[in-house]
Amino acid sequence: MGDRILKQGQGWRLGWNTEEIAYPGLIGGDDWAIELSKVEFADFCRLFEQLATTMEAMAEELMEEERIACEAESELLWLEVEGFPQGYSLRIILNQGRRCEGNWPAEVVSELYQEMQKLNTF
Repeated sequence: MGDRILKQGQGWRLGWNTEEIAYPGLIGGDDWAIELSKVEFADFCRLFEQLATTMEAMAEELMEEERIACEAESELLWLEVEGFPQGYSLRIILNQGRRCEGNWPAEVVSELYQEMQKLNTF
């Protein structure tokens, strides 16, 4: 029997099911969800980490009231963060196959990011 993980909070869901071959990853909000392949989920985690690090680094470069938008993409998906370094929204678009998109508001992204880092599925 494989491992099944589902983490959720106010406005976000994150899951991993080792028994599922095609789409073991899950990302979602309150009223939407997308199942991701292992490679898509790895790209999501990697790009999210990259954008979070960029936003943290930009905190010293921007004035307090300045908003910023940053994007990162792989062959499989595109992510964008928008807002302030201390609070920003996150948007995802799948580039191939299923053509899905979703987004999380700024008030939930920090918690989603913390839980994504804890998953350690790879």
